[in-house]
Amino acid sequence: MQATLHTPNGTRVVPFHAPVPLLALLEGTAPHTPCGGNGLCGKCRVTARGALSAPSAQELALLGAEAVARGIRLACLAQALGDVELTVTPVQETLSAVTQFASPVQRGAALGRQYGLAADIGTTTVAAYLYRLTDGALLACAAAANAQRAFGADVLARLQKAASGQQDALAHAAAETLRSLLLQVCKTAGIGCEQIDAAVLTGNTAMLTLLARLDAAPLLTAPFQAPSLFGCFLSAKQLGLPLAPGAQIYLPPCAGAFFGADALCSLLAAGGALFDAPPALLADIGTNGEIALWTGGRLLCCSTAAGPAFEGAGLSCGMPAQPGAVDAVRYTGGALRCHVLGGGPARGICGSGILDALAALRQAGILDREGTLLEEGHSFEEAVVESAGQAAFALPGAGLLLTQRDIRAVQSAKAAIRAGIETLLAEAALSPQDCRALLLAGGFGSRLSLASSAAIGLFPPVLLSHTRALGNAAAQGASMLLLDGTLINQVKKLADACEILPLAGDAAFAARYLDCMSL
Repeated sequence: MQATLHTPNGTRVVPFHAPVPLLALLEGTAPHTPCGGNGLCGKCRVTARGALSAPSAQELALLGAEAVARGIRLACLAQALGDVELTVTPVQETLSAVTQFASPVQRGAALGRQYGLAADIGTTTVAAYLYRLTDGALLACAAAANAQRAFGADVLARLQKAASGQQDALAHAAAETLRSLLLQVCKTAGIGCEQIDAAVLTGNTAMLTLLARLDAAPLLTAPFQAPSLFGCFLSAKQLGLPLAPGAQIYLPPCAGAFFGADALCSLLAAGGALFDAPPALLADIGTNGEIALWTGGRLLCCSTAAGPAFEGAGLSCGMPAQPGAVDAVRYTGGALRCHVLGGGPARGICGSGILDALAALRQAGILDREGTLLEEGHSFEEAVVESAGQAAFALPGAGLLLTQRDIRAVQSAKAAIRAGIETLLAEAALSPQDCRALLLAGGFGSRLSLASSAAIGLFPPVLLSHTRALGNAAAQGASMLLLDGTLINQVKKLADACEILPLAGDAAFAARYLDCMSL
Protein backbone atom coordinates (compact mmCIF):
# COMPACT_ATOMS: atom_id res chain seq x y z
CA MET A 1 0.00 0.00 0.00
CA GLN A 2 1.11 3.55 -0.61
CA ALA A 3 0.33 7.13 0.27
CA THR A 4 0.72 9.85 -2.33
CA LEU A 5 1.73 13.08 -0.59
CA HIS A 6 1.22 16.48 -2.22
CA THR A 7 3.17 19.27 -0.51
CA PRO A 8 4.46 22.73 -1.54
CA ASN A 9 7.82 21.00 -2.19
CA GLY A 10 6.39 18.49 -4.63
CA THR A 11 4.78 15.07 -4.70
CA ARG A 12 6.21 11.86 -3.28
CA VAL A 13 5.02 8.34 -2.61
CA VAL A 14 5.38 6.67 0.81
CA PRO A 15 4.87 2.89 1.15
CA PHE A 16 3.29 1.60 4.35
CA HIS A 17 1.57 -1.31 6.05
CA ALA A 18 -2.02 -0.64 7.12
CA PRO A 19 -3.50 0.45 9.40
CA VAL A 20 -1.41 3.52 10.20
CA PRO A 21 -2.27 7.05 11.43
CA LEU A 22 -1.90 9.63 8.68
CA LEU A 23 0.51 11.57 10.89
CA ALA A 24 3.01 8.71 10.70
CA LEU A 25 3.11 9.12 6.91
CA LEU A 26 3.96 12.81 7.05
CA GLU A 27 7.45 12.92 8.60
CA GLY A 28 9.26 15.98 7.27
CA THR A 29 6.03 17.58 6.04
CA ALA A 30 3.86 17.22 9.13
CA PRO A 31 1.42 20.03 9.95
CA HIS A 32 1.48 21.81 13.28
CA THR A 33 0.51 19.47 16.13
CA PRO A 34 0.42 21.58 19.33
CA CYS A 35 -1.03 18.72 21.39
CA GLY A 36 1.66 16.28 20.25
CA GLY A 37 -0.72 14.28 18.08
CA ASN A 38 -3.08 13.39 20.93
CA GLY A 39 -6.29 14.47 19.20
CA LEU A 40 -6.91 17.51 21.38
CA CYS A 41 -6.13 20.66 19.38
CA GLY A 42 -7.61 20.00 15.93
CA LYS A 43 -4.67 21.68 14.17
CA CYS A 44 -3.14 18.84 12.13
CA ARG A 45 -5.57 19.18 9.23
CA VAL A 46 -4.89 17.54 5.89
CA THR A 47 -6.97 16.89 2.81
CA ALA A 48 -7.31 13.12 2.48
CA ARG A 49 -8.85 10.78 -0.09
CA GLY A 50 -8.85 7.00 -0.41
CA ALA A 51 -9.11 4.10 2.01
CA LEU A 52 -9.55 5.94 5.31
CA SER A 53 -10.99 5.06 8.68
CA ALA A 54 -14.41 6.50 9.47
CA PRO A 55 -14.20 9.76 11.45
CA SER A 56 -14.56 9.25 15.19
CA ALA A 57 -16.86 11.35 17.35
CA GLN A 58 -13.76 13.19 18.62
CA GLU A 59 -12.61 14.04 15.10
CA LEU A 60 -16.10 15.19 14.08
CA ALA A 61 -16.32 17.42 17.15
CA LEU A 62 -12.98 19.07 16.35
CA LEU A 63 -13.54 19.46 12.60
CA GLY A 64 -17.29 19.61 12.07
CA ALA A 65 -19.25 17.47 9.61
CA GLU A 66 -18.94 20.03 6.79
CA ALA A 67 -15.12 19.99 6.85
CA VAL A 68 -15.05 16.17 6.93
CA ALA A 69 -17.42 16.11 3.94
CA ARG A 70 -14.88 18.25 2.04
CA GLY A 71 -12.15 15.70 2.71
CA ILE A 72 -10.51 17.44 5.66
CA ARG A 73 -9.19 15.01 8.27
CA LEU A 74 -7.02 15.19 11.39
CA ALA A 75 -3.72 13.44 10.69
CA CYS A 76 -3.40 12.21 14.28
CA LEU A 77 -6.85 10.57 14.42
CA ALA A 78 -7.58 9.39 10.88
CA GLN A 79 -5.96 6.13 9.75
CA ALA A 80 -4.93 4.90 6.32
CA LEU A 81 -6.46 1.48 5.67
CA GLY A 82 -5.24 1.22 2.09
CA ASP A 83 -3.98 3.51 -0.70
CA VAL A 84 -4.52 7.17 0.18
CA GLU A 85 -3.82 10.59 -1.31
CA LEU A 86 -2.89 13.40 1.10
CA THR A 87 -2.47 17.12 0.50
CA VAL A 88 -0.51 19.02 3.15
CA THR A 89 -0.26 22.80 3.40
CA PRO A 90 2.17 23.55 6.25
CA VAL A 91 1.68 26.81 8.08
CA GLN A 92 4.17 29.57 7.31
CA GLU A 93 7.37 28.87 9.24
CA THR A 94 9.37 32.08 8.87
CA LEU A 95 8.43 34.89 11.22
CA SER A 96 8.32 38.47 10.06
CA ALA A 97 10.27 40.14 12.84
CA VAL A 98 12.84 39.50 15.53
CA THR A 99 12.47 40.84 19.03
CA GLN A 100 15.14 43.45 19.61
CA PHE A 101 17.23 43.86 22.74
CA ALA A 102 16.51 46.36 25.48
CA SER A 103 20.11 47.62 25.42
CA PRO A 104 23.12 47.35 23.07
CA VAL A 105 25.53 44.43 23.43
CA GLN A 106 29.05 45.45 24.41
CA ARG A 107 32.10 43.97 22.69
CA GLY A 108 35.06 42.38 24.50
CA ALA A 109 37.26 39.36 23.78
CA ALA A 110 35.10 37.61 21.18
CA LEU A 111 34.98 33.82 21.00
CA GLY A 112 35.91 33.82 17.30
CA ARG A 113 37.83 35.88 14.77
CA GLN A 114 35.55 36.58 11.79
CA TYR A 115 31.82 36.13 12.20
CA GLY A 116 29.73 34.68 14.99
CA LEU A 117 26.19 33.47 15.53
CA ALA A 118 24.11 33.82 18.69
CA ALA A 119 20.85 31.89 18.76
CA ASP A 120 18.04 31.28 21.22
CA ILE A 121 16.40 27.91 20.61
CA GLY A 122 12.99 28.50 22.08
CA THR A 123 10.35 25.84 22.40
CA THR A 124 8.16 27.77 19.96
CA THR A 125 10.51 30.18 18.18
CA VAL A 126 14.20 30.09 17.24
CA ALA A 127 15.92 33.47 16.87
CA ALA A 128 19.36 33.97 15.32
CA TYR A 129 21.72 36.98 15.33
CA LEU A 130 24.78 37.26 13.09
CA TYR A 131 27.71 39.43 14.23
CA ARG A 132 30.98 40.62 12.71
CA LEU A 133 33.37 39.80 15.50
CA THR A 134 36.08 42.30 14.59
CA ASP A 135 33.89 45.23 15.65
CA GLY A 136 30.81 43.60 17.23
CA ALA A 137 28.44 44.87 14.54
CA LEU A 138 25.07 43.11 14.25
CA LEU A 139 24.78 42.26 10.55
CA ALA A 140 21.50 40.36 10.38
CA CYS A 141 18.87 38.66 12.47
CA ALA A 142 16.00 36.32 11.74
CA ALA A 143 13.47 34.12 13.50
CA ALA A 144 11.52 31.02 12.58
CA ALA A 145 9.11 28.62 14.20
CA ASN A 146 10.93 25.69 15.80
CA ALA A 147 10.36 22.76 13.44
CA GLN A 148 10.10 20.49 16.48
CA ARG A 149 6.56 21.77 16.96
CA ALA A 150 5.45 19.03 14.56
CA PHE A 151 6.14 16.73 17.54
CA GLY A 152 4.08 18.81 20.02
CA ALA A 153 3.83 22.39 21.22
CA ASP A 154 5.30 21.82 24.67
CA VAL A 155 8.51 20.38 26.08
CA LEU A 156 6.84 17.38 27.70
CA ALA A 157 5.31 16.16 24.44
CA ARG A 158 8.68 16.37 22.68
CA LEU A 159 10.57 14.63 25.45
CA GLN A 160 8.02 11.81 25.34
CA LYS A 161 8.47 11.51 21.57
CA ALA A 162 12.25 11.44 21.99
CA ALA A 163 12.04 8.74 24.65
CA SER A 164 9.77 6.68 22.39
CA GLY A 165 12.33 6.47 19.60
CA GLN A 166 12.11 9.79 17.75
CA GLN A 167 15.18 11.39 19.30
CA ASP A 168 17.08 11.67 16.02
CA ALA A 169 14.07 13.19 14.27
CA LEU A 170 13.76 15.87 16.96
CA ALA A 171 17.47 16.69 16.80
CA HIS A 172 17.24 16.86 13.02
CA ALA A 173 14.27 19.24 13.24
CA ALA A 174 16.16 21.62 15.55
CA ALA A 175 19.29 21.52 13.38
CA GLU A 176 17.23 22.12 10.22
CA THR A 177 15.66 25.22 11.79
CA LEU A 178 19.11 26.53 12.71
CA ARG A 179 20.48 25.75 9.24
CA SER A 180 17.59 27.60 7.61
CA LEU A 181 18.22 30.66 9.77
CA LEU A 182 21.96 30.45 9.11
CA LEU A 183 21.35 30.58 5.37
CA GLN A 184 18.94 33.47 5.82
CA VAL A 185 21.20 35.70 7.93
CA CYS A 186 24.28 34.89 5.85
CA LYS A 187 22.44 35.80 2.65
CA THR A 188 21.37 39.10 4.20
CA ALA A 189 24.95 39.86 5.29
CA GLY A 190 26.49 38.69 2.03
CA ILE A 191 28.78 36.07 3.57
CA GLY A 192 29.05 32.30 3.48
CA CYS A 193 28.15 30.07 6.42
CA GLU A 194 31.69 28.69 6.35
CA GLN A 195 32.96 32.12 7.43
CA ILE A 196 31.25 31.77 10.82
CA ASP A 197 33.89 30.48 13.22
CA ALA A 198 32.08 30.78 16.57
CA ALA A 199 28.56 30.42 17.90
CA VAL A 200 26.63 30.49 21.16
CA LEU A 201 23.40 28.50 21.24
CA THR A 202 21.14 28.91 24.24
CA GLY A 203 17.83 27.32 25.16
CA ASN A 204 16.11 25.52 27.96
CA THR A 205 17.60 22.28 29.23
CA ALA A 206 15.27 20.11 27.17
CA MET A 207 15.95 21.99 23.92
CA LEU A 208 19.73 21.67 24.36
CA THR A 209 19.37 18.01 25.34
CA LEU A 210 17.40 17.25 22.18
CA LEU A 211 19.76 19.28 19.97
CA ALA A 212 22.80 17.45 21.36
CA ARG A 213 21.11 14.04 20.93
CA LEU A 214 21.43 13.17 24.61
CA ASP A 215 19.10 10.74 26.38
CA ALA A 216 15.95 12.69 27.24
CA ALA A 217 14.38 9.98 29.42
CA PRO A 218 15.81 11.24 32.78
CA LEU A 219 13.99 14.55 32.25
CA LEU A 220 10.63 12.77 32.20
CA THR A 221 10.55 11.08 35.59
CA ALA A 222 11.48 11.97 39.17
CA PRO A 223 14.01 13.05 40.29
CA PHE A 224 14.12 14.85 36.89
CA GLN A 225 17.85 14.82 36.26
CA ALA A 226 19.33 16.39 33.14
CA PRO A 227 21.81 14.18 31.25
CA SER A 228 24.03 17.27 31.04
CA LEU A 229 23.95 20.80 32.43
CA PHE A 230 26.16 21.91 29.51
CA GLY A 231 28.41 24.95 29.94
CA CYS A 232 30.63 23.36 27.30
CA PHE A 233 31.90 23.67 23.74
CA LEU A 234 30.83 21.33 20.94
CA SER A 235 32.00 21.27 17.35
CA ALA A 236 29.81 22.38 14.46
CA LYS A 237 30.17 18.89 13.03
CA GLN A 238 28.72 17.34 16.19
CA LEU A 239 25.60 19.46 15.82
CA GLY A 240 25.39 19.14 12.06
CA LEU A 241 25.78 22.86 11.32
CA PRO A 242 27.60 24.13 8.18
CA LEU A 243 30.05 26.49 9.89
CA ALA A 244 33.78 27.02 9.38
CA PRO A 245 36.01 23.94 9.82
CA GLY A 246 36.99 23.81 13.48
CA ALA A 247 34.26 26.24 14.53
CA GLN A 248 33.41 25.89 18.19
CA ILE A 249 29.89 26.25 19.55
CA TYR A 250 29.32 27.21 23.18
CA LEU A 251 26.25 25.90 24.97
CA PRO A 252 25.83 27.97 28.15
CA PRO A 253 25.22 26.24 31.48
CA CYS A 254 21.83 25.23 32.84
CA ALA A 255 21.08 25.49 36.56
CA GLY A 256 18.82 22.44 36.58
CA ALA A 257 16.53 20.18 34.61
CA PHE A 258 13.94 22.91 34.17
CA PHE A 259 15.92 26.11 34.70
CA GLY A 260 17.95 26.24 31.57
CA ALA A 261 20.66 28.14 29.75
CA ASP A 262 18.08 30.55 28.33
CA ALA A 263 17.15 31.65 31.85
CA LEU A 264 20.84 32.02 32.81
CA CYS A 265 21.46 34.12 29.69
CA SER A 266 18.45 36.27 30.61
CA LEU A 267 19.91 36.83 34.08
CA LEU A 268 23.22 37.80 32.49
CA ALA A 269 21.48 40.26 30.17
CA ALA A 270 19.38 41.74 32.99
CA GLY A 271 22.55 42.74 34.84
CA GLY A 272 22.19 45.73 37.11
CA ALA A 273 18.46 46.14 36.39
CA LEU A 274 17.98 42.98 38.48
CA PHE A 275 20.99 42.73 40.75
CA ASP A 276 21.38 46.42 41.71
CA ALA A 277 17.77 46.81 42.88
CA PRO A 278 16.85 43.96 45.23
CA PRO A 279 14.37 42.55 45.84
CA ALA A 280 13.71 42.15 42.10
CA LEU A 281 12.02 39.55 39.91
CA LEU A 282 12.76 38.31 36.42
CA ALA A 283 10.21 36.22 34.52
CA ASP A 284 10.80 34.65 31.12
CA ILE A 285 7.22 34.10 30.00
CA GLY A 286 6.69 31.54 27.27
CA THR A 287 5.83 27.90 26.83
CA ASN A 288 8.02 27.31 29.87
CA GLY A 289 7.90 30.01 32.52
CA GLU A 290 11.28 30.50 34.20
CA ILE A 291 11.22 32.90 37.13
CA ALA A 292 14.01 34.24 39.35
CA LEU A 293 13.96 36.38 42.50
CA TRP A 294 17.09 38.21 43.66
CA THR A 295 16.75 39.15 47.31
CA GLY A 296 20.16 40.74 47.67
CA GLY A 297 21.62 37.58 49.17
CA ARG A 298 19.78 34.70 47.48
CA LEU A 299 18.95 33.92 43.86
CA LEU A 300 15.74 31.88 44.10
CA CYS A 301 14.55 30.23 40.89
CA CYS A 302 11.69 28.08 39.66
CA SER A 303 10.17 26.83 36.44
CA THR A 304 6.47 26.51 35.69
CA ALA A 305 4.84 24.60 32.85
CA ALA A 306 2.78 27.43 31.40
CA GLY A 307 2.01 25.58 28.17
CA PRO A 308 1.84 27.01 24.65
CA ALA A 309 -1.18 29.33 25.00
CA PHE A 310 0.99 32.45 25.37
CA GLU A 311 2.47 31.69 21.96
CA GLY A 312 -0.97 31.26 20.39
CA ALA A 313 -0.50 27.50 20.10
CA GLY A 314 -3.11 25.09 21.35
CA LEU A 315 -5.90 27.65 20.90
CA SER A 316 -8.70 27.01 18.43
CA CYS A 317 -7.83 30.14 16.43
CA GLY A 318 -4.32 30.67 17.80
CA MET A 319 -1.32 31.62 15.69
CA PRO A 320 2.12 33.23 16.15
CA ALA A 321 2.53 37.02 16.13
CA GLN A 322 2.56 37.26 12.34
CA PRO A 323 0.66 39.44 9.85
CA GLY A 324 -3.00 38.58 10.17
CA ALA A 325 -2.85 37.93 13.92
CA VAL A 326 -5.07 39.87 16.30
CA ASP A 327 -2.43 41.22 18.66
CA ALA A 328 -4.50 43.68 20.68
CA VAL A 329 -8.11 43.94 21.87
CA ARG A 330 -9.53 47.00 23.63
CA TYR A 331 -12.86 47.78 25.28
CA THR A 332 -13.53 51.48 24.79
CA GLY A 333 -16.70 53.49 24.50
CA GLY A 334 -18.83 50.41 25.05
CA ALA A 335 -17.30 48.66 22.03
CA LEU A 336 -14.70 45.94 21.53
CA ARG A 337 -12.04 46.77 18.97
CA CYS A 338 -9.40 44.40 17.56
CA HIS A 339 -6.05 45.34 16.03
CA VAL A 340 -4.65 43.06 13.33
CA LEU A 341 -0.91 42.89 12.69
CA GLY A 342 -0.19 44.19 9.19
CA GLY A 343 -3.80 45.24 8.64
CA GLY A 344 -6.20 43.24 6.51
CA PRO A 345 -8.48 40.44 7.67
CA ALA A 346 -7.75 38.51 10.85
CA ARG A 347 -6.40 34.97 10.41
CA GLY A 348 -6.10 34.14 14.10
CA ILE A 349 -5.08 35.52 17.47
CA CYS A 350 -1.60 35.55 19.05
CA GLY A 351 -0.59 35.47 22.70
CA SER A 352 -0.72 39.21 23.38
CA GLY A 353 -4.12 39.37 21.70
CA ILE A 354 -5.60 36.60 23.80
CA LEU A 355 -4.46 38.25 27.05
CA ASP A 356 -5.96 41.53 25.89
CA ALA A 357 -9.15 39.74 24.91
CA LEU A 358 -9.60 38.23 28.36
CA ALA A 359 -9.00 41.59 30.03
CA ALA A 360 -11.43 43.33 27.66
CA LEU A 361 -14.12 40.65 28.02
CA ARG A 362 -13.78 40.82 31.77
CA GLN A 363 -14.07 44.62 31.67
CA ALA A 364 -17.17 44.40 29.45
CA GLY A 365 -18.85 41.93 31.81
CA ILE A 366 -18.76 39.09 29.29
CA LEU A 367 -16.52 36.96 31.52
CA ASP A 368 -17.05 36.43 35.21
CA ARG A 369 -14.24 36.25 37.76
CA GLU A 370 -13.95 32.49 37.25
CA GLY A 371 -13.44 32.94 33.49
CA THR A 372 -16.86 31.64 32.46
CA LEU A 373 -18.53 33.18 29.40
CA LEU A 374 -21.84 34.75 30.43
CA GLU A 375 -24.77 34.50 28.05
CA GLU A 376 -26.72 37.37 29.62
CA GLY A 377 -26.24 40.61 31.49
CA HIS A 378 -24.09 42.51 28.97
CA SER A 379 -24.49 44.25 25.61
CA PHE A 380 -22.74 41.50 23.64
CA GLU A 381 -25.23 38.69 24.23
CA GLU A 382 -25.59 37.93 20.49
CA ALA A 383 -21.83 37.34 20.23
CA VAL A 384 -21.94 34.49 22.76
CA VAL A 385 -22.60 31.39 20.67
CA GLU A 386 -22.12 27.64 20.79
CA SER A 387 -19.24 26.02 18.93
CA ALA A 388 -18.41 22.30 18.97
CA GLY A 389 -20.50 21.78 22.07
CA GLN A 390 -19.06 24.63 24.11
CA ALA A 391 -19.66 28.32 24.63
CA ALA A 392 -17.66 30.71 22.45
CA PHE A 393 -17.41 34.44 21.88
CA ALA A 394 -17.32 35.97 18.39
CA LEU A 395 -14.77 38.78 18.40
CA PRO A 396 -16.45 41.76 16.69
CA GLY A 397 -15.03 42.52 13.27
CA ALA A 398 -12.46 39.73 13.42
CA GLY A 399 -14.46 36.69 12.37
CA LEU A 400 -12.82 34.65 15.15
CA LEU A 401 -14.33 32.55 17.90
CA LEU A 402 -12.75 32.38 21.35
CA THR A 403 -14.00 29.19 22.93
CA GLN A 404 -14.45 28.45 26.60
CA ARG A 405 -11.63 25.92 26.25
CA ASP A 406 -9.34 28.65 24.86
CA ILE A 407 -10.10 30.84 27.86
CA ARG A 408 -9.36 28.00 30.29
CA ALA A 409 -6.01 27.35 28.56
CA VAL A 410 -4.96 30.98 29.06
CA GLN A 411 -6.18 30.95 32.66
CA SER A 412 -4.08 27.86 33.32
CA ALA A 413 -0.99 29.43 31.73
CA LYS A 414 -1.26 32.70 33.61
CA ALA A 415 -2.01 30.89 36.88
CA ALA A 416 1.21 28.89 36.52
CA ILE A 417 3.28 32.07 36.11
CA ARG A 418 1.55 33.96 38.92
CA ALA A 419 1.76 31.00 41.30
CA GLY A 420 5.48 30.68 40.54
CA ILE A 421 6.01 34.34 41.42
CA GLU A 422 4.00 33.99 44.63
CA THR A 423 5.94 30.84 45.62
CA LEU A 424 9.33 32.54 45.26
CA LEU A 425 8.13 35.53 47.27
CA ALA A 426 6.80 33.27 50.01
CA GLU A 427 10.13 31.40 50.21
CA ALA A 428 11.90 34.72 50.75
CA ALA A 429 9.24 35.94 53.24
CA LEU A 430 8.48 38.87 50.93
CA SER A 431 5.27 40.39 49.60
CA PRO A 432 4.76 41.83 46.09
CA GLN A 433 4.85 45.33 47.61
CA ASP A 434 8.46 44.68 48.67
CA CYS A 435 9.71 44.19 45.10
CA ARG A 436 11.37 47.09 43.35
CA ALA A 437 11.34 45.62 39.84
CA LEU A 438 9.70 42.97 37.67
CA LEU A 439 11.60 42.32 34.45
CA LEU A 440 9.87 40.42 31.66
CA ALA A 441 12.13 38.48 29.31
CA GLY A 442 11.26 36.89 25.99
CA GLY A 443 9.53 38.00 22.83
CA PHE A 444 6.09 37.49 24.31
CA GLY A 445 6.93 39.70 27.28
CA SER A 446 7.82 42.50 24.84
CA ARG A 447 4.52 42.33 22.97
CA LEU A 448 1.96 42.03 25.74
CA SER A 449 0.04 44.89 27.29
CA LEU A 450 1.27 45.29 30.84
CA ALA A 451 -2.07 46.78 31.89
CA SER A 452 -4.05 43.83 30.51
CA SER A 453 -1.60 41.37 32.06
CA ALA A 454 -1.97 42.94 35.48
CA ALA A 455 -5.76 43.15 35.08
CA ILE A 456 -6.14 39.38 34.59
CA GLY A 457 -3.55 38.58 37.28
CA LEU A 458 -0.56 37.39 35.26
CA PHE A 459 1.54 39.22 37.84
CA PRO A 460 0.59 41.09 41.02
CA PRO A 461 -1.08 44.38 39.94
CA VAL A 462 0.92 46.29 42.56
CA LEU A 463 4.02 45.63 40.42
CA LEU A 464 2.59 47.25 37.28
CA SER A 465 4.45 50.54 37.73
CA HIS A 466 7.71 48.63 38.38
CA THR A 467 7.44 46.30 35.39
CA ARG A 468 9.36 46.58 32.13
CA ALA A 469 10.20 44.35 29.20
CA LEU A 470 13.77 43.29 28.35
CA GLY A 471 13.09 41.91 24.87
CA ASN A 472 14.74 38.63 23.96
CA ALA A 473 17.05 38.63 26.98
CA ALA A 474 18.11 35.01 26.37
CA ALA A 475 19.43 35.86 22.92
CA GLN A 476 20.98 39.05 24.28
CA GLY A 477 22.83 37.04 26.92
CA ALA A 478 24.01 34.61 24.23
CA SER A 479 25.22 37.57 22.17
CA MET A 480 27.09 38.94 25.19
CA LEU A 481 28.88 35.60 25.62
CA LEU A 482 29.74 35.49 21.92
CA LEU A 483 31.19 39.00 21.87
CA ASP A 484 32.95 38.74 25.24
CA GLY A 485 34.13 35.26 26.19
CA THR A 486 35.27 36.47 29.61
CA LEU A 487 31.59 36.49 30.60
CA ILE A 488 31.56 32.68 30.53
CA ASN A 489 32.91 32.67 34.08
CA GLN A 490 30.17 35.09 35.12
CA VAL A 491 27.35 32.96 33.71
CA LYS A 492 28.83 29.88 35.40
CA LYS A 493 28.80 31.74 38.74
CA LEU A 494 25.16 32.63 38.16
CA ALA A 495 24.36 28.95 37.54
CA ASP A 496 26.10 27.98 40.80
CA ALA A 497 24.21 30.69 42.73
CA CYS A 498 20.74 29.55 41.64
CA GLU A 499 18.62 27.96 44.35
CA ILE A 500 16.04 25.90 42.48
CA LEU A 501 12.64 25.48 44.13
CA PRO A 502 11.06 22.30 42.74
CA LEU A 503 7.34 22.92 42.24
CA ALA A 504 6.25 19.42 41.19
CA GLY A 505 4.39 17.89 44.12
CA ASP A 506 4.56 21.12 46.15
CA ALA A 507 1.18 21.40 47.88
CA ALA A 508 1.59 25.13 48.55
CA PHE A 509 2.30 25.82 44.87
CA ALA A 510 -0.71 23.71 43.85
CA ALA A 511 -2.95 25.71 46.18
CA ARG A 512 -1.61 29.01 44.86
CA TYR A 513 -2.11 27.78 41.29
CA LEU A 514 -5.81 27.15 41.94
CA ASP A 515 -6.19 30.54 43.63
CA CYS A 516 -4.51 32.24 40.66
CA MET A 517 -6.92 30.77 38.08
CA SER A 518 -9.45 33.53 38.71
CA LEU A 519 -9.42 36.71 36.62
